[in-house]
Amino acid sequence: MPRFSIIVPSHGVAGRLSLALDSVLAQSFGDFELIPVTDAPGAPAAAVAAGYVGRDARVRPVHSPPSAGLAGARTTGLRAATGAYLLFLDGDDLLAPGALTALDARLTATGDVDVLHFEHERVPWWEGEPTNPAAPLLARAPKGAFSPLEAPELTGVQLPAWSAAYRRAFLAEHELTFPDGHFTDLGFSGLAALHASRVTVARTVVVRHLLRRQGGRLNRPGVHHAELLDRVEELMGRAAERELSAARSGALFEQLFALVLKTAAHPARLPGRTRRAFFRRAARLYRTHRPAGFRRPGGSLGVQHRLLAAGAYTAFRALRGANRAASAAVERIPRPRGLRTRLYYRRQLRRPLDPSLAVFCAYWGRGYACSPAAIHARAAELAPHIRSVFLVEPGQERTLPDGVDHAVIGSRRAWQVLARATYLVNNANFAEGVVKREGSVHVQTQHGTPLKKMGVDQSTYPVVAAATGSFTKLLGRVDRWDYNLSSNTHSTQMWERAFPGRYEHLEYGYPRNDVFYTATADDVARIRQELGVPEGKTAVLYAPTHRDWATGFETGLDLDAFCEAAGEDVVVLLRAHYFYDRGTRRGSGRIIDVTAHRSSEDVCLAADALITDYSSIMFDYANLDRPIVVYADDWDVYTETRGVYFDLMAAPPGPVARTPGELARIFADGSWAAAASRELRAAFRERFCQFDDGRAAERVVRRVLLGEPPEALPPVRPLAERVPAPAASTLVRS
Repeated sequence: MPRFSIIVPSHGVAGRLSLALDSVLAQSFGDFELIPVTDAPGAPAAAVAAGYVGRDARVRPVHSPPSAGLAGARTTGLRAATGAYLLFLDGDDLLAPGALTALDARLTATGDVDVLHFEHERVPWWEGEPTNPAAPLLARAPKGAFSPLEAPELTGVQLPAWSAAYRRAFLAEHELTFPDGHFTDLGFSGLAALHASRVTVARTVVVRHLLRRQGGRLNRPGVHHAELLDRVEELMGRAAERELSAARSGALFEQLFALVLKTAAHPARLPGRTRRAFFRRAARLYRTHRPAGFRRPGGSLGVQHRLLAAGAYTAFRALRGANRAASAAVERIPRPRGLRTRLYYRRQLRRPLDPSLAVFCAYWGRGYACSPAAIHARAAELAPHIRSVFLVEPGQERTLPDGVDHAVIGSRRAWQVLARATYLVNNANFAEGVVKREGSVHVQTQHGTPLKKMGVDQSTYPVVAAATGSFTKLLGRVDRWDYNLSSNTHSTQMWERAFPGRYEHLEYGYPRNDVFYTATADDVARIRQELGVPEGKTAVLYAPTHRDWATGFETGLDLDAFCEAAGEDVVVLLRAHYFYDRGTRRGSGRIIDVTAHRSSEDVCLAADALITDYSSIMFDYANLDRPIVVYADDWDVYTETRGVYFDLMAAPPGPVARTPGELARIFADGSWAAAASRELRAAFRERFCQFDDGRAAERVVRRVLLGEPPEALPPVRPLAERVPAPAASTLVRS
């Protein structure tokens, strides 16, 4: 059997799971099995875990439904394990380098033990120094292996389940599994400590535990805190059954009720009507299970013990200043410009939400575009009772389609609808001063699949970080999101890392891409005529991305020379990044500047092929199943300066050119549309066009605006059954 089984539950952390698995597989000590516990096959975490199976035979994924929770996932992994010792690693934590070597050395020195406690680092998710809270407790433990009688303070209560290794035969002998609920660590670690007869400690950091940005589940408010008292009752009852010594039962009692008092004194954790009931039940448990001879601690904590024993809830509240703490919630002050506008907005915030009002915005007000526009249009058909208002910058009103109600950003009406709307949809973020009201629903549609680093993942790239500004403010805006759209599991995982928050992922596809499956040949012909594409010509869309180190837009390619080399039938549709959509037109001769055209989707439909560098437009265009060529003349500089999530050069959507000459040859010899190009594109589409099937906007409208359950929504059509909009010209394929 392997020396160690490392069990890694992964529900809700698919974006970081690969980091956890890599930290295990990189261990210098190799006698282990790695058991990722994922949701049903096909879920994001399951897909990540499945990718490791073929690479390393030690990886043995198992599945546990999300409804079983963390406890069910760990127990499932426990039952599948075959190792001599079990370790439990959260899916967003890391195993420190050399950790297994240190544990093996310790066990070799002590011989078999039931529980091996070790140190861990609690790593702030963003700023601050790591802490090692277990170190002071473990420093007092005897050297070598010892009986729990020699270290009564090691009750398991103060150490999480992932801060120890457990002998599998010991767990099986006592039938120890993880209890259901939020306090599963407390129950499991406490029961293991009660039953253990031989214990040791390792004074080394084994796990690097990432602190969740918004706190762990035990810090969140809710009725689940009553489960703490269930665990207290269970552990103290088991302690009585086992007739623990006074020292051990006293230490267990004191540590358990330290947790109880901390919760009772933290009014934000308990809903108002449950606080008194929690306190009264805790008082009964205190009196029932207080060990004979137990001496209360001194100071303020001792006073709390006495008040709890007496059931003096009112006095306890006064002591801890609970009333003051409960009323300390401060609403963020909105920042609309002008005192009169700010006062007006604040008055609007005091009015009830309008259940039939939705506000849409795209690209910080640049116009009617992207997924917000697609959802807006679909809502008019499926949810006509919803009154929709599109926000635009001054001057963009004239670009709106007929019949689209709008408000100019910064105007009193814009602040009014932002204050009153129940639904708010954006592909970027609303202004800093927009308040997330209780009952409102914010939908983040995103505007592309991430190749380049996004959100907080940009923090280690100085040029990008400086342009991004305050990440704290960015994450404050993320906290307003209720839903975040995704078009593939790669995006789901990267959004989870880049924008940590409590929102729900909607793997529905990007609504803006629906048109790639609903447009007809007539639509394509009309758009080409509007853009000025000569009849019979092959239109090649050239869409380079923004360079963070650049101060303006440069094509990066001599387009006239490219047209000359590519052949007389080729014209280029030049589309700069939307940062430059208000510059001067750059078209001449066979080059048509389409940067200012409102819809990037229209431009894609008009094009027979795409040339891009690292722009996310390639992921959208791939839905059309038309040729894509990557022009990567500065890939090394881009990856070093901007950062990327995967190696595009290793998995491109088509041929890759590094120089203008290579690019010209790819078009001159027809390899841009050859069989090898189609094979690369097919693999790319399978990976990144998972959920785009033409019905994304419908799924969003039905789920968010109409409140339909997920199981009632149209399922995603398999990729093989989708029929993209036809290209205008017949491409030469070899």
